[in-house]
Amino acid sequence: MNRSNGQKIYLSDYKVPNYLVNKVELVFHLAEEKTRVTSKILFQANPEAIDTQFYLDGAELDLQWAKIDGKQINPKVDEHGLTFNVSKKEFVWECEVIINPKSNTALEGLYLSNGMYCTQCEAEGFRKITYYPDRPDIMSEFFVRIEGNKTTLLSNGNPTAQGDGWAEWHDPWPKPAYLFALVAGDLISVSDTFTTMSGRDVALNIYVRPGDEDKCAFSMDALKKSMKWDEDNYGREYDLDLFNIVAVDDFNMGAMENKGLNIFNSSYVLANPETSTDDNFEIVEAVIAHEYFHNWTGNRITCRDWFQLCLKEGLTVFRDAEFTADQRSSAVKRIKDVILLKSRQFREDGGPLAHPVRPESFVEINNFYTLTVYEKGAELVGMLKRLVGEKAYKKALDLYFESYDGQAVTIEDWIKVFEEVTKLDLSQFMLWYQQAGTPILSVSEIWEDNFLKLSFHQEIPNTPGQTNKKPHLIPVEIGLLDKISGKMIYSENIKVSQKKEEFVFGPFSNRPIPSVLRDFSAPVILKQTVKKERLTFIFEHETDSFNRWEAGRQLCDDALLSMISNNSAADEMYLSSLKKLIDDDTIDPAFRALTLTLPSQDEVTQKCLDNGITPDPLVIHQSVEALNLAISNHLKTSLENIYEKYVVAKEYIPDAVQSASRALRNKALFFLAYQDGGELAKLQVQEALNMTDQLSAFSTLIKHNPTSESINFFYNQWKHERLVIDKWFSAQVIMAHPNYLNKVVKNLTNHRDFSLKTPNRIRSVLGAFSANTAGFHQKNGENYELFSDWILKVDPINPQVAARMCSAFETWKRYDVNRQKLIKMQIDKILEANTISKDTKEMLTRLVS
Repeated sequence: MNRSNGQKIYLSDYKVPNYLVNKVELVFHLAEEKTRVTSKILFQANPEAIDTQFYLDGAELDLQWAKIDGKQINPKVDEHGLTFNVSKKEFVWECEVIINPKSNTALEGLYLSNGMYCTQCEAEGFRKITYYPDRPDIMSEFFVRIEGNKTTLLSNGNPTAQGDGWAEWHDPWPKPAYLFALVAGDLISVSDTFTTMSGRDVALNIYVRPGDEDKCAFSMDALKKSMKWDEDNYGREYDLDLFNIVAVDDFNMGAMENKGLNIFNSSYVLANPETSTDDNFEIVEAVIAHEYFHNWTGNRITCRDWFQLCLKEGLTVFRDAEFTADQRSSAVKRIKDVILLKSRQFREDGGPLAHPVRPESFVEINNFYTLTVYEKGAELVGMLKRLVGEKAYKKALDLYFESYDGQAVTIEDWIKVFEEVTKLDLSQFMLWYQQAGTPILSVSEIWEDNFLKLSFHQEIPNTPGQTNKKPHLIPVEIGLLDKISGKMIYSENIKVSQKKEEFVFGPFSNRPIPSVLRDFSAPVILKQTVKKERLTFIFEHETDSFNRWEAGRQLCDDALLSMISNNSAADEMYLSSLKKLIDDDTIDPAFRALTLTLPSQDEVTQKCLDNGITPDPLVIHQSVEALNLAISNHLKTSLENIYEKYVVAKEYIPDAVQSASRALRNKALFFLAYQDGGELAKLQVQEALNMTDQLSAFSTLIKHNPTSESINFFYNQWKHERLVIDKWFSAQVIMAHPNYLNKVVKNLTNHRDFSLKTPNRIRSVLGAFSANTAGFHQKNGENYELFSDWILKVDPINPQVAARMCSAFETWKRYDVNRQKLIKMQIDKILEANTISKDTKEMLTRLVS
């Protein structure tokens, strides 16, 4: 369907395609400024379609000629595509276009990155390569020939022929155009093989720039683990003769699951101990798995339309989370996922950008690659698994793969397989996909006649375009602890389905202590009045790691809120409980490190709002720093013992055991810097044998003593490593004192290594800029103005990146009237710019609507 800039698209308007595609042949004659693309496409009228209009999407294309069944035609062309009257039921479309990869700074379609040709077609980038029905429900076999002066010429599927300066590829599995990929460059490959469960040998290759070969071993191992894990846990076997990965510096996303040719942002595939942190290794492992798992949940079975994006992304995020939990600590992984969900997705759900997991409308689909679609979407899969059980979940997934292989499907199709397997009516569960906002689940309790009654009340807040919402089906894991021993005496997974509902447990000889929403069994805001003494008891005795951590976090939140509103000292009971936990060597060091991690200032801001306190970013910053100092003082001996005890062996291994020890030791270093001003951190920067220890120490050091000597020492050591320099940029911005943030950002954006054309570098400075909450929200508004100026600079170069930057203003209504006025002025300034992209315009319009 033809559409103009700014036109809103609605899920309810979906129509089947007028024509289907049976075969695609593409020939690329690569040249930096004038790449010629010829296409030959076999079309067939869709018997289910009512309309017969022949329309092809196309943008920024220079059409040279077009033919139908070999005869020259003159279609009607505009900036969005072309149309032509066709009377045949089946015909061959051919055309040639010229495109300019060199000028393509938006990084959609075919573009150049450091001399390498690369593509990004999801969601609607293929239309910038050639004219095509660029929608996910058009699936076809692809034949590709690439001609160019590069040593490596890659596309989807299997290679069929090659010679000097050319290569031909065939992908036998029907796919939508968004999964098309092409890479051409002078690259080096690191190779291995994997033998599938049926005995087939698959060639594995990771292609990188010369000099990056030493950063591929971990990724290759992660790929092989992912392939084996998917066979063992989901019965999914890889289906081509080879699997290729390419690392690209200039990339808008983290990675892309193109069939047989995954393209990765280099920061998510390149890793070695010298240049990568433990967090980098864990993320690389997860993203490698995520993109590989898409081969079945996204490629073999894809989305009917882009409103169904959560179908492939939510399921695949859930699968990669399961994978990471199996490779590392399942408890720590769960806590990290919930931290992300509660700190950022809940914020999205509660603000002007709120939308259902399956949106109802959009102007620019790129703006809906959100935490709601990905992370909340994954939570819905997890809830389904809890509701139906492990055995039924496996049966439902088997049926899903069997029923829909090779098809483009919907959320209704997904839910249907669970209903068929379990015979349950899941129509109420569908509301999770349809209603925006985070449910608020309030819990109260009554102890009477040796029975414990828990009363639940659920409320789904109003969100943009949605009011008067229906109750959700909410799985709630309940545990009852003996109030003397702390041992679990009863547990159950209850299902809350009404607005108000009561559950009775017992009889018990003594009143048990309820622990509600164990393992964070549903993405809800839990409201429960719990006294400090009970929270402390749960923090010290609960066997469910998430609820134990959550109790500690609530104690921390309460301490901070008291410090903010009453200017009180840090809570002694919290500090004593924290000391008791970190001194316990039987507890996973990674869990202890997480427990020592205070909430972000952005999270504290939300807690202030939840408790009726107008947040003052500077007061919040001062209170967090005061609590850091109190922890440092109260736990000084414990922290020193940890730092001495958890020295990791010289041979660096990025596994769960070593990374946990490094995490706890570096957290101790962070707090000890409040005692010595960063002297111990300075020594660790100079002597560290791996990037985890060096970057942790560097960040701690420049927080307390940001001297040019320390900053230049790190830069001079790593100036030849682009991914490390991203870390160098980011650390300075995140750790900058609020009063000096403006100066730091201005200095770094003037640095010779800063580039507006590299998304990773933009994120390392400007993404970190808005994450420094107290600094970004300076009362005079100077940083709002500086940030909005940068949005206007980035937008004409890369609209996707500029649009995502706009989320920095997502929480503007949280703050006092003066700050709201200053932010609104900057939003209006951007919106009034004549050349603003539809991506950025949609984001900002939603923010102020």
